[in-house]
Amino acid sequence: MTKKIHLMVTAFRDGFQSVYGSRVLSRDYLPAVEAARRAGILHFEAGGGASFQSAFFYANENAFDVMDAFRAAAGPDANLQTLARGINVVGLESQSSDVIRLHAQLFAKHGISTIRNFDALNDVQNLVHSGRCIAEAGLHHEVVVTMMGLPPGCDGAHTPEFYVGVLRQILDADIPYHSVCFKDASGTATPHVVGETIRRSRELLGSKVQLRFHTHETAGIGLAACLNAIDAGADALDVSLAPVSGGTCQPDIATLWHALRGRDVDLGFDIGKVLEAEEVLKECMKNYDVPPEARAVEPLIPFSPMPGGALTANTQMMRDNGTLHRLPEVIAAMGDTVRRGGFGTSVTPVSQFYFQQAYNNVFLGPWKKLADGYGKMVLGYFGRTPVAPDPEVVRLASEQLGLPPTTESPLALDDADPQKGIAPARATLEREKLTVTDENVFIVATCGDKGVEFLKGQARVMIRKKAAPAGAPTGEPAGKPVAESSELRIQLGEREYRVVLDDGQVTVNGVSYAFTVADDAASPKASPSAPGGGASIAAPLPGLVLRIPATAGKSVRVGDVVIVLEAMKMEIEVKAAVSGVIDEIAVAVGAQVKAGQTLARIR
Repeated sequence: MTKKIHLMVTAFRDGFQSVYGSRVLSRDYLPAVEAARRAGILHFEAGGGASFQSAFFYANENAFDVMDAFRAAAGPDANLQTLARGINVVGLESQSSDVIRLHAQLFAKHGISTIRNFDALNDVQNLVHSGRCIAEAGLHHEVVVTMMGLPPGCDGAHTPEFYVGVLRQILDADIPYHSVCFKDASGTATPHVVGETIRRSRELLGSKVQLRFHTHETAGIGLAACLNAIDAGADALDVSLAPVSGGTCQPDIATLWHALRGRDVDLGFDIGKVLEAEEVLKECMKNYDVPPEARAVEPLIPFSPMPGGALTANTQMMRDNGTLHRLPEVIAAMGDTVRRGGFGTSVTPVSQFYFQQAYNNVFLGPWKKLADGYGKMVLGYFGRTPVAPDPEVVRLASEQLGLPPTTESPLALDDADPQKGIAPARATLEREKLTVTDENVFIVATCGDKGVEFLKGQARVMIRKKAAPAGAPTGEPAGKPVAESSELRIQLGEREYRVVLDDGQVTVNGVSYAFTVADDAASPKASPSAPGGGASIAAPLPGLVLRIPATAGKSVRVGDVVIVLEAMKMEIEVKAAVSGVIDEIAVAVGAQVKAGQTLARIR
């Protein structure tokens, strides 16, 4: 009897996140969506997850407009699916009940038909309200159990028994759902564990519920896990399209087709037409920089484990601030943050918490600075971790963040927080004299200050594309001159920088910055030491200057925040180590600074 395998193409969400860190322009890839539709593909991952914030942060696009355009390209009959993070919906921070409900209503309004909904801690209480909101909005709710392989030496969770136990809790909680997905964002769950989990879950669910498996090829075992899932009873899989398949992405649709040749299965597409669609996507994305780590299988990933969708996003940020050469140290340190953090699944936002803490441990010293998200996670503010976190880490988090451990529901905490919810987001729009719409309220609630910057027209495009040869067409509107450019490859120690100077912009390793060249005689000269025996404030790690609360001439006390840096999606407050008067602010908002660089001087 022929077995029907339902496939969802993830190229336009997870594929883009796993290769380009979701830094893509919709106008570049929508022709490939149309080509995929012509090939008979009718189920697409079309947004949500990291792609929602990235549209505002990096592409200077409105994610809701992108959803509308995707629906137009995919056609009225396509199943368009997005990714939601339980009570976090599409942000890194958890949200209040009204914002969670607004998420479902707005995504339904803008052409989405299915929302896949997960909690990175597998804390089922975080799926109850969000799942009900999705179903009540008339959407297909795909409820998720998240998976990963634990680093060696760890045990107590992430076994078939653990996963089936989470599924039983979901069923007992009476959460409305239409399908079930086991989601392995790091591709580290072993084929045996995947097969045994799917087999037991199929027995529990019966034959009528669609059971889907999602993985990545990052560790090199994704396809084997998919085949085990099919043999154990899964009837739906996620696949991607070249050039955003394999490596950090999902298995390629053609690779799966080849692996199943000779078996009595129906994948529901014409392989010849699908290959034509892949060629269209390759053409669409030919000008985008592809980081080499996105194309590779990394056998050491199970020791971290780093999700495919987070790996390239983090390595690109490390490229931005000149720290990529220290990635092996951060990956090595990440295993310890998992081991001591309670075994939450390494998927957004928890994977970012792990990475941020590992980054801090490498650059600031082990456990000297608890990342806000990681600290709140071990303290219980995102829910219950699968096992208890290390008591010493919990103590450090409580001391550094000034928060007690909690067992209270995260949703109840968010509902009681006066800074969260629709009302404060609406107040921000009114204060900034911005149009108050449901969409804008949601943008501010989930994207914070960067959402406000976008709505005020202050966002920048930060897309990594290859430099065009001098005189080559750029795709800009007709009549716009094409400036000549010059390219340099600069070797500094162990690092190489590709620098392109092009008509008032400098592009360093694919990231563009505006610049001016001042006359040397008019250039300000930095004083080698502060007058009067004052003190300098230095950057503790590389980052971007996000805010400057202090001003020259202002008095500060020890511990006052002088500069706020952004590094690896974290805000780092740089505080005064002495009391005095700000003599000089040596940087500007938007500047990229190095570790140890002087930010300000106090006299």
